[in-house]
Parts: sequence; C-alpha cells; structure tokens
Amino acid sequence: MEQVQKDIPVLGAALTLRTASHLKEWLFESDRDLEIQDFVLPQLLNGNWQAIAGEYKKLLDGYRGRVGIHGPFYGFDIASNDPEIQAIIEKRLLQGLSVCEALGATHMVVHSPFTLWQHNNFGDDPGSRERLIGHCHVTMKEAVRRAESIGCVLVIENVEDVDPRERGLLADSFDSEAVQISLDTGHAHSTGGAPPVDYFVEAAGHRLAHVHIQDTDAYADRHWLPGDGTISWRAFFDALRVHADNPRLIIEVGSALQERIPACVRRLESEGLAR
Repeated sequence: MEQVQKDIPVLGAALTLRTASHLKEWLFESDRDLEIQDFVLPQLLNGNWQAIAGEYKKLLDGYRGRVGIHGPFYGFDIASNDPEIQAIIEKRLLQGLSVCEALGATHMVVHSPFTLWQHNNFGDDPGSRERLIGHCHVTMKEAVRRAESIGCVLVIENVEDVDPRERGLLADSFDSEAVQISLDTGHAHSTGGAPPVDYFVEAAGHRLAHVHIQDTDAYADRHWLPGDGTISWRAFFDALRVHADNPRLIIEVGSALQERIPACVRRLESEGLAR
C-alpha cells in the first residue's frame, strides 16, 4: 500500500482567500497545487486587487507548491469578432496576468470558446472554425506574449466543448509553450453529446497542463466533490497515468463544500486513486 500511495497523484484545490487560510496546513503538508479564484471578478481587477494579492503572499510564505489563478471570464467570449469587445477581453486577460506576475503564479485559466452550436455548424459554414481561431488570436495575442515573458501558462478550459480535440487545435495554433489545455471534468460530463471524461484526457495527452476536478449528475454544472456524482473516477485517473504528464490536479467545488476537500481526498487515497 505504501508504494501505491507514493505513485498516485497529489491533488490540490481551487480556493478563495478565506478557504485557503482555513486549509493552509493541508496545502502545505504536500505542497499541493493551489488555484486562486478571487480574481475572476471585474470589480476586483478594476479595484485594489493588489491588497488581496498581498494577503496571499503573506499566507503562502514558504509554500513550494504550484500556484495559479482562474482568469477573468464573466461576460465575454475569447472568440468575439467585435473589435470593441476584443479590446475589453484583451484588457481583462492582461489584468489577470498582472495578478499572476505579482503572485508568481504560473497558470491562468481561460474559458474555451467552443459550443455545441458551433460543433454542429462548422461543417455547414466552410472556414468558420478557422475564423473562430483567428478571432481568438486577436483577443489573446498580447496575453500570450505577456504570459511567455512572465513564465505563465494560459490553460484553455472546456466549458461547452463537445469535441475534446478542438481545444488542442486552438492551443497548437499559437505555437507557444505558454498556451496549453485544461480539462474540467464536470463540464465534460454534463455536456450533451460529449464523450466520457477519460476520452478528454486521452485527446489532450501531454498538452494537458491543468484539470478542474469536480463531479456532477451529468445534467447541471454541480461542482460536487468527486464521488458525489456519476463520473467514473477510476477511468479518469487511469487515463491520467497513461496519457498525461504531471498536470495540475485542482479540486474545484462550490464554496460550501471546500472545507470537506481534505476528507474527500483521504477517501480517494483509501481507494488508491489520488492523495
């Protein structure tokens, strides 16, 4: 059992300042990956975000785990074709990267632009996939340059993606190590027509840099603890061992459930899946 536990992946968590403070000992004990989620709000990015960043720097003094943030996403689509909206998106992404630089954070989550409607209509509109990717380059060009310069990776997270290969095409189109793939297990499981979660892992392969681990009933975006929904976690972790290369494994659940994350991880460890 000892050897098995050494070989299974270490899980981290997506937290806000309050819950990160409560779970500090758990985070530090194994240098677990941390994703900071305070900075998704435009009100904070336009305000005194430096004060919150300063609180995190004090909290994480001596911490040796990998740190990232969830980037801004409210109210926009990175594939917008409206020049004025594109300028706002660029501003928000650069604001998020300023936070990353201040914190020494090395990943920022960006939401995928792919939807079921697009999936069903790419074949009916020749060149539409290429145009969508081109719009993403307009909105993300400066953010990719900034990420490269500060040693941060933009990870593109599936939201309504049906085909797990689409984000790979988008990430590859930037030809940059600063753009990689994220997987949200609950999003994948609750998107109608999408394959099982382990298929998403296989499709991403070594480009999978980040995972949001959450469970759901395959109907809504529940953000439940793993094991509380209907995802096959053994298939997911088996796929990680075969196809992925040390992605950040971040439990992302609702705020009311975050205090229960350590107990959930202990259960997964007892099952030989993760620790």
